[in-house]
Amino acid sequence: MKICRCQWVNDDPIYQKYHDEEWGKPVYDDKKLYEMFLLETFQAGLSWITILHKREAFKKAFDHFDVQKIALYDDLKVDELLHNSSIIRNRRKILSAIKNAGIFIQIQKEFGSFSNYLWSFTNNQVIALKDQEPVTRNALSDQISVDLKKRGMSFVGSITIYSFLEAVGIMNNHQKQCYLHKK
Repeated sequence: MKICRCQWVNDDPIYQKYHDEEWGKPVYDDKKLYEMFLLETFQAGLSWITILHKREAFKKAFDHFDVQKIALYDDLKVDELLHNSSIIRNRRKILSAIKNAGIFIQIQKEFGSFSNYLWSFTNNQVIALKDQEPVTRNALSDQISVDLKKRGMSFVGSITIYSFLEAVGIMNNHQKQCYLHKK
C-alpha cells in the first residue's frame, strides 16, 4: 500500500525518511534547532535534497553542529571548509555560519535558549497552516527574518526562515492528502 505524503517528497528514501520522521515535528532542543538553522542557511538557492545528501558531511565538517565551537572558527578552519568537497563550499555562507553562531549564542543568553526566542513569536503554539496556494513566506517568517537581520545575522531571508519554521514544526504545513496532515 502506497503512503500518501506531501507532494514535494520524491521517491528518494532520504527525503521520505526526513519527511516522515523529522519535517514538521515541533523542536525545542537548541542543538537540533541550530543544526536545522545552519542547514537551512546553506540551502539558500539550492534544493533541500542536496542538503539532505550532504547532511552527514556537514555534521562532520561543522563539529556535530556545536554552536560554541563554530562561533570560534578561525581563518584556518574557514580554509579547511572551503576545501571540503563534501559540503557546500560557499565562502559567504561559511563566514555567515560563523557570525550567525555567535549571534545564536547571544540570543540564547538573552532568552535563556534559542527555543524560547523562536517559540515566543507564536506564544509557544504550533501554527497550523490552512490548505492554500503554495507560499514561500508569510507574516511570521517576515517578522523573524527582520528581527534576526537586526541582530546581525545573514542568509536569514523570509523564504529561508519560512522553510526553517516548517522544518522545526513551528508551522505545520503538511498537505491535506499527506498522512501526517492532522497529526
